[in-house]
Amino acid sequence: MDASLRQLLEKMPKAELHMHIEGSLEPELIFALAERNGVTLKYSSVDELRRAYAFTDLQSFLDIYYAGASVLLKEQDFYDMTRAYLGRAHADNVRHAELFFDPQTHTERGVDFGTVISGIHRALQDAATEWGMSGALIMCFLRHLSEEDAFATLEQALPYRDKFIGVGLDSSERGHPPEKFARVFARCRELGLRLVAHAGEEGPPEYIRTALDVLKVERIDHGVRCLEDAELTQRLARDKVPLTVCPLSNVKLRVFDRAADHNLQRLLDAGLTVTINSDDPAYFGGYVNDNFTEMFSVLPLDQRHARQLARDSFAASFLPEQDKRRLMAEVDAFFAQ
Repeated sequence: MDASLRQLLEKMPKAELHMHIEGSLEPELIFALAERNGVTLKYSSVDELRRAYAFTDLQSFLDIYYAGASVLLKEQDFYDMTRAYLGRAHADNVRHAELFFDPQTHTERGVDFGTVISGIHRALQDAATEWGMSGALIMCFLRHLSEEDAFATLEQALPYRDKFIGVGLDSSERGHPPEKFARVFARCRELGLRLVAHAGEEGPPEYIRTALDVLKVERIDHGVRCLEDAELTQRLARDKVPLTVCPLSNVKLRVFDRAADHNLQRLLDAGLTVTINSDDPAYFGGYVNDNFTEMFSVLPLDQRHARQLARDSFAASFLPEQDKRRLMAEVDAFFAQ
């Protein structure tokens, strides 16, 4: 990839719509928070922890992900983690970020729901004040737990309804189809929350269909396996259902063996609305610009694709329509230069 295209990818305005804030915990911050909170880790050093990031599938990643989250105990911990991510995103010219957070990962360790969301939300407010970044929170239910647990989490969340805009579904996909959470998503829809779900990463295309038909989600997180089902692919394109694709994550978790095998270009060629995101950047080898530059290095993608991906990142967001139009106009002005 030539230097001018790389610079264009790095500097263009963009939104990030698929990023788990707990997945931005770099090993250095994990050790700093462990020391601050008196938490003993089973790894002796930052380097030893980094070496453990050799994942064979989604579950092997989740085992380390939950261990890393154990250092998050106080509101300031959640603030520091979020602030660190937002600083990286700002440097990558992310103008708007919609962050996933996993309260059950923390409440089951005895951390109060308010402690979690207040720290994250405060960092988003500071990023808006200091950098002009907009941001929003999407609360995810852990799909390996029961729907009853999800309902309990929703009840804990309602006093903080002003601090989050929607709900999602993440964690282990295999064996946990979307319809397992049909009732809680129906309740969230009644409450006016925006709805998204992870589907079609390791799970089959049918999980994408049931996320749409049963959960009534507005966006599919990942969704890369949709191309195995031609009818589903046509539906996603026709209905302009966005896919929040995470290339480095897909390679790290062996959804694709190599970056060059990724189906990003085929998704675009099929007329799908696609965005590029970092998922869990501390664990998967890069933030949003790293995902862009890797894909554009190994696939025959050009400036036209970059503009489309940047525009669609705002179009697929949950921003008000007037803000979407303003930011897409910024993208157009950037490329016109």
